[in-house]
Amino acid sequence: MSGIRLQNIDLLHLLWTIPFLCALLVYVWQKRRKTLEMFIDAGLLDRIHISADPSRRILKAILLLVAVMLLAFSMTRPSWNPKPETVERRGRDVVFLLDVSKSMLAEDLVPNRLERAKLAIDDCVDKLQGDRVGLVAFAGTAAVKCPLTLDYGFFRMMLDGISINSIARGGTMIGDALRKVMTGVFDDQAKEYKDIILITDGEDHDSFAVEAAEKAGEKGIRLIAIGLGDENEGKRIPVTNENGQKTFLKYKGQEVWSKLDADTLRKMVNATPGGKYFNVATGTIDLGEVYTQLIVSAEKKALESETIKRYEEKFQIFLALGFVLLCLEMVISERRRENAGA
Repeated sequence: MSGIRLQNIDLLHLLWTIPFLCALLVYVWQKRRKTLEMFIDAGLLDRIHISADPSRRILKAILLLVAVMLLAFSMTRPSWNPKPETVERRGRDVVFLLDVSKSMLAEDLVPNRLERAKLAIDDCVDKLQGDRVGLVAFAGTAAVKCPLTLDYGFFRMMLDGISINSIARGGTMIGDALRKVMTGVFDDQAKEYKDIILITDGEDHDSFAVEAAEKAGEKGIRLIAIGLGDENEGKRIPVTNENGQKTFLKYKGQEVWSKLDADTLRKMVNATPGGKYFNVATGTIDLGEVYTQLIVSAEKKALESETIKRYEEKFQIFLALGFVLLCLEMVISERRRENAGA
């Protein structure tokens, strides 16, 4: 036996119950003696026959205390005999490409398209299984908000700060955003194991989005597009004026109505290997289900590996001994053994 290690060393604090139990046993013994003194003169107490055996009482107390000590120690998960083991983390590289143009403020999804998309991404992160994730926001230009990482907490922090103000230039340039992911996030070493989850209303402003998707497909990158918004009538884009009043975005004196351009998104996903388009429209987004269906089951690459020491857990030994002593304590009686000839 070598290299003893306690996996939950903080639970050693449970051993503080031992002094408490000792004090409780002493109190019970004293209380029992005082009860007897209420009925028998103190001078006669030590001279009369008492059926309880003090030595047995002490033995039962010792068994109880040692049993509690062993049970508490077993909860710290003691282990030993460490052996080296190589652990390999496998997964895919997944980049969320999020539209933050003003059209994403349309309220055909509650509270609006952008906030609904952020909630869906956050839910998806809950189901990630070792995949690296990145975040790119785009409107008229694109910016990497979170490079590929396994730190999901940092990813969530960057996602929480996303708004329509994350990109200064207005418009919707989906093609430029795709090219930004390919050059600014993904590397050219692995041609597979890469996914882009594009969340947008599909309104592209002549950025050659389909051509950009074709380039991504040539690099083995899969595009999963989530289309948000009303495809038929569209929805007005709410804005707040300088007086804090809610109005709607206008262009050349006319209110702007934002519609989902599903045709462009379909053409884009068809240009990538295994691409998939989900027409959410004004319904609900379940990115967790999309992740489960398309990414969890997909082929994964080795992201990193490390050698760790794997300890053999032996808490069962102490747990078993503790229960055995508890059973003995319950079986042993405090009464004296009566002599055979008595």
